[in-house]
Amino acid sequence: MGLRGYFMIFLFSVFFILSDNFPASLSSSHQQVHNSSSSGFHASRETPEAVVGEENPEAVRLQFQDNYVVVDNGFMQLTISNPEGIVTGIQYNGISNLLEVLNDENDRGYWDLVWSDETTTRKKGNFDRMEGTSFKVIQQNEKQIELSFTRTWNSSLHGKVVPLNIDKRFVVLGGTSGFYTYAIYEHLKEWPAFDLDNTRIVFKLRNDKFHYMAIADDRQRYMPLPEDRREGRGQVLAYPEAVLLVNPVEPQFKGEVDDKYQYSCESRNNGVHGWICDDPAVGFWLITPSYEFRSGGPLKQFLTSHVGPTTLSVLHSTHYLGADMIAKFVANEPWKKVYGPVFVYLNSLLDHGDPLSLWQDAQKQMMNEVQRWPYDFLASQDFPPSDQRGKVSGRLLVKDRYVSDGNISADGAYVGLASPGDAGSWQLEAKGYQFWTETDKDGQFTINNIRPGVYNLYAWVPGFIGDYKYETLINISAGGNITVDDIVYEPPRNGSTLWEIGIPDRVASEFYIPDPNPKYVNKLYLNHTDRYRQYGLWERYAELYPDGDLVFTIGTSNYTKDWFFQQVTRKINNSTYEGTTWQIKFKLDEIDQNWTYTIRLALATANNANLQVKINDLNGNSSLLSTGVFGKDNTIARHGIHGLYRLFNISIPGAQLLQGNNTIFLTQASGTSPFEGIMYDYIRFEGPPSSNTIKNTRFR
Repeated sequence: MGLRGYFMIFLFSVFFILSDNFPASLSSSHQQVHNSSSSGFHASRETPEAVVGEENPEAVRLQFQDNYVVVDNGFMQLTISNPEGIVTGIQYNGISNLLEVLNDENDRGYWDLVWSDETTTRKKGNFDRMEGTSFKVIQQNEKQIELSFTRTWNSSLHGKVVPLNIDKRFVVLGGTSGFYTYAIYEHLKEWPAFDLDNTRIVFKLRNDKFHYMAIADDRQRYMPLPEDRREGRGQVLAYPEAVLLVNPVEPQFKGEVDDKYQYSCESRNNGVHGWICDDPAVGFWLITPSYEFRSGGPLKQFLTSHVGPTTLSVLHSTHYLGADMIAKFVANEPWKKVYGPVFVYLNSLLDHGDPLSLWQDAQKQMMNEVQRWPYDFLASQDFPPSDQRGKVSGRLLVKDRYVSDGNISADGAYVGLASPGDAGSWQLEAKGYQFWTETDKDGQFTINNIRPGVYNLYAWVPGFIGDYKYETLINISAGGNITVDDIVYEPPRNGSTLWEIGIPDRVASEFYIPDPNPKYVNKLYLNHTDRYRQYGLWERYAELYPDGDLVFTIGTSNYTKDWFFQQVTRKINNSTYEGTTWQIKFKLDEIDQNWTYTIRLALATANNANLQVKINDLNGNSSLLSTGVFGKDNTIARHGIHGLYRLFNISIPGAQLLQGNNTIFLTQASGTSPFEGIMYDYIRFEGPPSSNTIKNTRFR
């Protein structure tokens, strides 16, 4: 039966008793569990000195076979099509090919992108596997081989091929169990305009070998088979990516929903993910030691691994942010960017130990790669090593006189460098590089290994609304070391806090997230901190509020129980939806008629939303805020908890308020789809200092 069969029978029998959806160990009861010491793995974390001579078993060798190049370093053998630069085979640990041999050779391991220009007619743009037309050996010795597969653009290709010079690189080191890949994209000044929607690296693994997927310590499981998603075994739900498994090959998956977006991950946490084969025990891991080249900063969410078995390194995409994230290049705009390197790491067990230890080893390997970043072995002059980079250090403080009389150390704040722009513009920045770090408890920060260039310094602080931008440009030079003076962020504030709902942390996870409909469950996320990743939660709103919309009463209601985490549409029948109006009821014992009160409305995400805010008169013609339709984040459908952060500051003249009971109406007026709506991050009502205020507390 094998490890997979034993384990699945066990899991199925105890699941509802233990409410535990993934194992602490992948080993069957008859197997001995070994700890993840290096002696138990067929993998190397160091690159030893190679011995000169043909007899050196760790020497890296290059062979040419018809339309392929083959690199062998004794640990693994990498086969790449020549000159296309498609990875057609990875031989490792007795497995002739880790990639799906049933796929066409150009559909196994490849770089791709989606682009468009004025000639594009496809709604979703032009898909391009970036096949090279020229091959070159960049570096070759017993310690290292670096290969280049290039494609050069010229005007005869206008409208047919993305106007980029593309140089895909593959690097194999001696004594290393895996390989590195990176690519250089270049748009010359005289070339035409185009849009870059997304670009990524794809590996499609053997369906008969890899069945267990791991993204994080608490996000890993045996996965359904790709055939379970096909007609007859799977039922497509509200969109093609979401499939209900009605007749899966393995019955333990029956009734579950499979959707690749349930396995998305923020860039800051997306360091390693991949798959485990249990016979033989082999791990295939995609390690990203730095996210400096990814678009959108540390909070941008990307796809990772999903049913296929597929492993992705998504470098730029519009997911969870929408069309505003598209990188738009105008005519005569020069641009060059290095994406990567990423490391494809392979590991295995030398005995009959616990295959889950392969995940633990992959995490250790990721930390090793992080410590080695930026790599010093790449041949391209476009990738500067550490001694050609700079650093910035300083201290971030917060000044909010309604919270503290003195400046507050910005503990746990994110501070980063990105292309010059407005405060918060880093969320949509895709053309350049970004470098981020977290402050310590005293607000101190150091950002290392910054590429030379001109940047703005940005920050955001959990517990405070808004975005910070240091007004002076930061000019990084090779070897430069810049220390900025204490920088002070003054978050938006006009008065004392009369009441607040939620926590200003850019996500909606503190609000009420319901249990999923039992018909649409992913067992991984039962009793999980990421319960928002379940399918169909948008439908639960109308079930929980069948006779009217949400009403939240300050001082009585509890936002963890009484504030639904999404303001979504209400389903009227199978194809009709309507907008919803939420109410916040609060009491004012006294009003300063001469004071302008303020609502701070921080949104975690919005999708085709139309937000209207009124005070005390829902049917009146005057709105405090009317946004019109905005947001393309699509976070609701993609099981996210945040997208693009937005902050609205709404003024209310004291004359519009009532002594006694007041009501704020929040209307999300769009009503054509179940996926139109808003997730709130935080709401605050500010009044004059003499009011009955809240300091350092929140209604719960």
